Amino acid sequence: MCLIAKMVALSVMSVLSVSCSAAAVSDNADVDNVLWYEAPAASWLQSLPIGNSKMGAMVYGGTVREEIQLNDETFWSGGPHNNNSERSLSRLDEVRQLIFEGKEREAEDIINRDFIVGPHGMKYLTLGSLFIDFDGIGEVEDYRRELNLVNAVNTTSYKSGGVTYIRRAFASIPDKVVVERMEADRKGALNFTLSYDCVLGAEVSCADNVMTAKINGVDHEGIKSALNAECRIVVLSDGQIASGSDRITVSNASNATLLITSATNFVNFKDVSGDAAKCNDETLRAVRGMKFAKLLKRHVDAYSAQYGRVSLHLSDGANSVLPTDKRLDACYGSDDYGMAALMFNYGRFLLISSSQPGGQAANLQGVWNNQRDAPWDAKYTININAQMNYWPAEVSGLTECVEPLFSMIRDLTVNGAETARVMYGCNGWVAHHNTDIWRSSGPVDGATWGMYVNGGAWLATHLWQHYLFTGDKDFLKEWYPVLKGAAEFYMDFMVTDPNNGYLVVAPSVSPEHGGVGKRSTVTAGCTMDNQIVFDALTSVVLASEILDVDSDFRESLKGAISRIPPMKVGQYGQLQEWIEDLDDPKDEHRHISHLYGLYPSNQISEYSTPQLFEGARNTLIQRGDMATGWSLGWKVNFWARMHDGNHAYTILSNMMRLLPDGPGANGQRGRYNPNGRTYPNLFDAHPPFQIDGNFGCAAGIAEMLLQSQDGAVHLLPALPDVWADGSVNGLRARGGFIVDMDWKDGRLVSARVKSTIGGPLRIRSSVPLKGLKKAEGPCPNSLLAPAYGYSGASATNCYEYDVNTTAGKTYTLTAE
Repeated sequence: MCLIAKMVALSVMSVLSVSCSAAAVSDNADVDNVLWYEAPAASWLQSLPIGNSKMGAMVYGGTVREEIQLNDETFWSGGPHNNNSERSLSRLDEVRQLIFEGKEREAEDIINRDFIVGPHGMKYLTLGSLFIDFDGIGEVEDYRRELNLVNAVNTTSYKSGGVTYIRRAFASIPDKVVVERMEADRKGALNFTLSYDCVLGAEVSCADNVMTAKINGVDHEGIKSALNAECRIVVLSDGQIASGSDRITVSNASNATLLITSATNFVNFKDVSGDAAKCNDETLRAVRGMKFAKLLKRHVDAYSAQYGRVSLHLSDGANSVLPTDKRLDACYGSDDYGMAALMFNYGRFLLISSSQPGGQAANLQGVWNNQRDAPWDAKYTININAQMNYWPAEVSGLTECVEPLFSMIRDLTVNGAETARVMYGCNGWVAHHNTDIWRSSGPVDGATWGMYVNGGAWLATHLWQHYLFTGDKDFLKEWYPVLKGAAEFYMDFMVTDPNNGYLVVAPSVSPEHGGVGKRSTVTAGCTMDNQIVFDALTSVVLASEILDVDSDFRESLKGAISRIPPMKVGQYGQLQEWIEDLDDPKDEHRHISHLYGLYPSNQISEYSTPQLFEGARNTLIQRGDMATGWSLGWKVNFWARMHDGNHAYTILSNMMRLLPDGPGANGQRGRYNPNGRTYPNLFDAHPPFQIDGNFGCAAGIAEMLLQSQDGAVHLLPALPDVWADGSVNGLRARGGFIVDMDWKDGRLVSARVKSTIGGPLRIRSSVPLKGLKKAEGPCPNSLLAPAYGYSGASATNCYEYDVNTTAGKTYTLTAE
């Protein structure tokens, strides 16, 4: 039994034991799989998340008053709509001509007036909060609250008046409810009152031990609210339960269980004919007869089936025994390298908790939001942020978590086809830089942000990557029309630049950024455009060959690929962000969009494109080692692809710096660290909170340990010196391989590679391996091969071997 499996089994036994020993709450959770604190949360960014994708909850861990802030993934403002301009098509040629003449500002004025007409996207709403006011709680001792990542159970424990109180909360994936269990070790000592409130307003009623809160939706930017939400709380207890008009009181109890569910009338992005009350009835009917122990077991079994696939161990320093906020504050410059393992584990927990099959994709805040107006509406920003949410999914064994993203992509092809036709007169489908639950696909916010036509195609690369990781040809066949549609749009939209003869995307922007000497961000054929076009067209070329379809279209794609502007190295040794050499070497802008070709794509390689590789390195140096939280997450991945583990760890260390929030944060009122990029509950700080940084961080740690995008399964490609000893189990590589590794003194000791689909395995290692055949020629496995059009040259600073594998077999590799 692996370490994680043992921990899961022990943690279930511990939670079910009903012993109210506050000190024993975390005996079975190692320091890199638990967040814990010595005081209740004083603010939302100190509270701890749980979620099952359908619902999110933030648990404060109060003693006299507990707050559980709630969200439903389908509760958004507005309703079905589109934001397609009917004026853009008639102005498109004029805009292009102005750009080619160097009059980008004039082109931008037309875009802002005639392309971007609103609305600018709907907002993700809060469901409000459940409050639990406890009677008889005086002075408190032995307080502890924690989130155990192994079983996704939140626990609050303390003693007061000689009574030990323990509360456990979890969000069940199989049963779609949030469960709160409260216990006291003295009979009759548990007394509390439930109430509910929401900043949007809530109509609360109580009857038959059930509290119902009805929350009306919100109009937004002229779009009438089409949604309403209902939250239902069922109270079970061995004490007396009394229902008032808007609150429920429990008295003389030793235990109580709350079953919390929510729903809206959302059916899909075009259909709001659902019945929230009926949905809640069905959910509660299925669970109301279950005992707490059964609910817990079903939750842990479902959650751990995903979380338990991967484990990471790095050496823990003396600070690892500190409460999590103090541990984070002490981490920078310390020897607590296990903090990185905790951040990796937390990222996987957050993805499992916010993105499950049948649900909505994780948004800019996952599934958690306590505000009427969330930053950036907590929408899906698809010029980097939504994609970053899913970077750790395939490599860290959470492939089913990507299904909601795929579902969103399918929806976008419907609205996006209309946008392509109406706005640009093109076939295929397009989405710009932002979308929401209604799958709006037109441009929003202004040209600097919105005139970005690559959002949909970038999302579609996740479909191709899923195929590379799994080799699932049935999946490829099912999703081929979506890939093809993205390519079809580009084939119609791209035009010849009269200044250089290249085929370019115009108009466009390099996200949120402009070049030196330009009065506008609007451009044609920027480097990121060209890289995404290359991937979009190339994936269809390769997929059509695999599926033996569309031979004529394939040839036209190859012709277009040959006319895409090549990447260039500029006057400062940097990879150019634009066709013209307009980069400022002192510019530390958060978006480093032109390095998309380095990560997440594989168009820039140390082995195949060494000059571009060096240009990318110079760009990273020029952009510096600090940035917003999510940008640091991207930079960890960039430096991992640079095979520079020490620099990747520098960036990671800059991420793992405390940004206190609220009174009492980290025990220091009013303290502020301008370089802080992680809140006390380990949420990523842009600031404000954006969850993509958590996911980028987790992906970057995996990328430091394993890569498979460049012609081989590369073991420990960017191991920092400070991670001298460690182990990882369960990481996934392209080609259907599952990899375990142990290393000591900075050197690989052994690896175990399981082949799930069979086929050739090319291994790349910095140390020689025993008894293996040395690799010769190009990589024989197309799932591992570099992008179409590149040579895939062998590494000169590593050892490479070829192993013919059989599906289901595990191969042990040992260092010489």
